[in-house]
Amino acid sequence: MVKVLNKESFKERVHDIENAKGDWNFKGDKPCIIDFYADWCQPCKMLAPILENIANEYEGKIDVYKVNTESEQELSASFGIRSIPSLLFVPMGESPQMAAGMLDEKALKSVITDVLKVN
Repeated sequence: MVKVLNKESFKERVHDIENAKGDWNFKGDKPCIIDFYADWCQPCKMLAPILENIANEYEGKIDVYKVNTESEQELSASFGIRSIPSLLFVPMGESPQMAAGMLDEKALKSVITDVLKVN
């Protein structure tokens, strides 16, 4: 199941953007994908069911989160979000990687394998 994050839940589950002092300190216990989206964005609407499928297929292996760029502008700005959808891929023990634009299910699964190191 895809979970929606606000600034506070992001700080608890992913990364404390206010107190990190430039260092990435991932708080999750498994890799995650974070979708920066807006309700009015058509590609975001197309991506939503794909991410639901991914969340169900990889349940227990990865977390899938969404951040609404309209209501969480400070959080979005901290990651330099300029276009949506933007996806942040957060592996365990490595720096996160950002991808802008719509990805299909095949491309997402490839990133899950290659970047998140999950089969």
